[in-house]
Amino acid sequence: MPLPGWNPLASVLQTVAAFSRHLLIAPEAGPDDHRLRPLLSLSLSPPSPPPPPPEVPKEKDAKAAPLTKEEVGRATWMLLHTIAAQFPDEPTRQQKRDAKELMHIISRLYPCKECADHFKEVLKANPVQAGSQAEFSQWLCYVHNVVNRRIVGKVRSRGQKEEN
Repeated sequence: MPLPGWNPLASVLQTVAAFSRHLLIAPEAGPDDHRLRPLLSLSLSPPSPPPPPPEVPKEKDAKAAPLTKEEVGRATWMLLHTIAAQFPDEPTRQQKRDAKELMHIISRLYPCKECADHFKEVLKANPVQAGSQAEFSQWLCYVHNVVNRRIVGKVRSRGQKEEN
């Protein structure tokens, strides 16, 4: 008969806990980084309560400021380039259709009407190419550069001195 309070899994739990100290959640962090935490922490003693979440001061009826046109643009291009990077090397017909439809949906629903209209023109002149991951990524980079050239041109024309 085992001793009272004796846990037959104690040695297993201790081994797993010791091993888990080497599995870290923040692999990009250095060894002295305070964010390092074991992936798994096992203990024979009862767990301590988690620390309370930091309090964020809230103003009554405070609303987040809307994103600027530039912030929406950067976020949109980040999403699109991420989708293109994850696009299959050999997409199905449905995946090809979905990629094309996504671009057309963006051109109809984009929150900046001027940008959406320009993107429609870009799509008309440069139909979506989604035959593979490489093709879709190259097409998206090309289209992104087309949009950037227009933006840079607008910035330059605004900054130039008008002549009569």
